[in-house]
Amino acid sequence: MANIIKPVKIIDFIFSVFLLSIFLVSCGGKETNDSQEQVEEIQQVDHSNSTLLTINGEIFSIPSPIQTALLIKELGSNYNKEMLNPPKGSEAYPTKFQKAINLGVYGADMGYVTIYDQTQDALLYLKYIKGIAEDLGVMGAFDKTLLERFEKNMGNQDSILILVSDAYRASDSYLKNQERNDIGVLILVGGFVESLHFAIQAAEQKNDPELIKRIGEQKSSLENVIKLLSPYYQKEEFKEITDLLIDLAEDFDAVEYVYIYEKPTTDVATKTTTINSRTEVKISDEQFKTIASSVKKLRSKIIS
Repeated sequence: MANIIKPVKIIDFIFSVFLLSIFLVSCGGKETNDSQEQVEEIQQVDHSNSTLLTINGEIFSIPSPIQTALLIKELGSNYNKEMLNPPKGSEAYPTKFQKAINLGVYGADMGYVTIYDQTQDALLYLKYIKGIAEDLGVMGAFDKTLLERFEKNMGNQDSILILVSDAYRASDSYLKNQERNDIGVLILVGGFVESLHFAIQAAEQKNDPELIKRIGEQKSSLENVIKLLSPYYQKEEFKEITDLLIDLAEDFDAVEYVYIYEKPTTDVATKTTTINSRTEVKISDEQFKTIASSVKKLRSKIIS
């Protein structure tokens, strides 16, 4: 199936993690013929690509935490609950800044546990995410009835597919009437850092070239994340986290992208051409260790 990436609004990206997590928790059973194509479209995420976000008319490329979790599982890494941020009491994150950025962290964690079919853990994270989202006032995208329908239809695949569609429409309508980009950016940053943390933890346990490449590819994504935060730099909490991300970007400066050209091949019968050229990411062991150390410091600051 061809993967078509379209620019989306930031709220769609944020809730895509939330909704896909619910979907994965709910859809562990049988599939009907009528919904087969829809199921594949939702579950078949191309982990080699990023999501394009449109914010204030500018397009940013940011990887989805779901993509990273899928890659980690595909490469044979075992489920590791220890690397997640465990749900804490509401007093753990008293400010809106802390709630928003950790909502992104927990969204990535929930995506990870559902990718690994850890239903009970996923339900725990779902409950906690809902609590934080309500505190932030971003649950306005989903009315109480819609959320109750999600919970009641856990396990009913066809119903969940319909509810996911309803929820996307609700989130789009909500954004048209709300200006919450500062909160949205923080949620995105939390998810980005957590998914990078996943990749580094997995790479430390399983030194797979594909994982190392995925980490190296975050060089350009990190630049986009910093740009997203820049309008809020004068705010103290934003400044502190942005400076840590800038430090991380300096660590990534040593990562090299090498383009390797290979002649494309054409299938005359099907009239299709396959592009064989590729980009290799060069990152030394020492560079990896430096990046890993900075990510741990950054994540510790976020979740503490």
